[in-house]
Amino acid sequence: MAKEKKLVEAITSMDVDFAQWYTDVVKKAELIDYSSVKGCMVIKPAGYAIWENIQKELDKRFKATGVENVYMPMFIPESLLQKEKDHVEGFAPEVAWVTHGGLNELQERMCVRPTSETLFCDFYAKDIQSYRDLPKVYNQWCSVVRWEKETRPFLRSREFLWQEGHTAHETAEQAEERTIQMLNLYADFCEEVLAIPVIKGRKTDKEKFAGAEATYTIEALMHDGKALQSGTSHNFGDGFAKAFGIQFTDKQNKLQYVHQTSWGLSTRLIGGIIMVHGDDSGLVLPPRIAPTQVMIIPIAQHKEGVLDKAYELKSQLEENFRVKVDASDKGPGFKFAEQEMRGIPVRIELGPKDIEANQGVIVRRDTREKIVVSLDELAEKLEEVLNTIQVDMLERARAHRDSHTVSVTTYDEFKDAIANKPGFVKAMWCGDEACEVKIKEETTATSRCMPFKQEQISGHCVCCGKEAKTMVYWGKAY
Repeated sequence: MAKEKKLVEAITSMDVDFAQWYTDVVKKAELIDYSSVKGCMVIKPAGYAIWENIQKELDKRFKATGVENVYMPMFIPESLLQKEKDHVEGFAPEVAWVTHGGLNELQERMCVRPTSETLFCDFYAKDIQSYRDLPKVYNQWCSVVRWEKETRPFLRSREFLWQEGHTAHETAEQAEERTIQMLNLYADFCEEVLAIPVIKGRKTDKEKFAGAEATYTIEALMHDGKALQSGTSHNFGDGFAKAFGIQFTDKQNKLQYVHQTSWGLSTRLIGGIIMVHGDDSGLVLPPRIAPTQVMIIPIAQHKEGVLDKAYELKSQLEENFRVKVDASDKGPGFKFAEQEMRGIPVRIELGPKDIEANQGVIVRRDTREKIVVSLDELAEKLEEVLNTIQVDMLERARAHRDSHTVSVTTYDEFKDAIANKPGFVKAMWCGDEACEVKIKEETTATSRCMPFKQEQISGHCVCCGKEAKTMVYWGKAY
């Protein structure tokens, strides 16, 4: 019993030290391990399986909109990176450089891709000739390297996994349509699959992607009241096209520049899942993303027929659910604690008396509710319970976000909210970057987005008092 208790005690309470709680969860749930490569993580099977499910679901949704997958090199010559001034300046502090090939110094150093805009642009300049070649709607699944000074598992590491879409279009309207389409796809995915509610909006010019004409974002609120930028979609206009000479002959036989977009989502979303849904016992995974949805735990498995019945149930259920049997020699209490630590949405407790009564006990991970059900109706009840868990998790996360979102009209209210009320702060803004900089310097809060759903909280800027142009979500962020 002491060992069973220790498994849960090893997690720091999230209300005592949220950062330590997070670290405890990713380690104890065996999502990652630390690597001898400083700033990089080993993603273990339990963590990578979540990413595989994210990748599988997103890839399906991408392809339904006409996206095709490609792969670009991981190295970018310095001369190529330098072609778009704003872009290179934006990434310069984070770039890792390769200077030697074997023992020989390279004639031109190359960076390990922090992102692949320049590679796609170089390719498009050669591949696109006519309007008949458009649109190009490509995506690649890969890793990128950014030399971060401070790292945290999933949230910020020097190498991370992601997807990056890069598209080219005939018109500005088509590019903008694709940019918004992909943002909406991300938002739907987060809410429908990850049970994470998001705010959709546009980034300010100060916060937009380096080289972009406009950046759109989905912002999620974590349990500790900090924001997490969970996915971005960028409209590049024709800026990159002009820098790289990406032109096509239109239907009137005139040369035109293409209009481009880029959009990406990464393994930091796994950190978001942990911080939105987790509790002091560990992970709580939404059923639609959970690698194992159902864990069958045989009670008194040494008794005749118990394990056989557990595996019989598994074979009946695995056509419709991702299900496992914990047949290890650990005690039931330890198995329960481990199942909860790993965030498996439901467990089925099955002992000799249950088998005799032709029943099992379904236990929800999110609420710990126990439901006794006939084994003849187990599959139907499981589907109902898993669907209910998925809906309930989204609603709880939305209620938490809404209860931690405040509206303010004065700068004193703003500073008080940022200091004492963790969460989103809605306030009006004049559009002047000087106010945005002042707010960050004085409160450490940043503009998260200018939401598509605008509200008129007041007529004046919360910082300078001048006429307001837009309502902004502000907050501290990861």
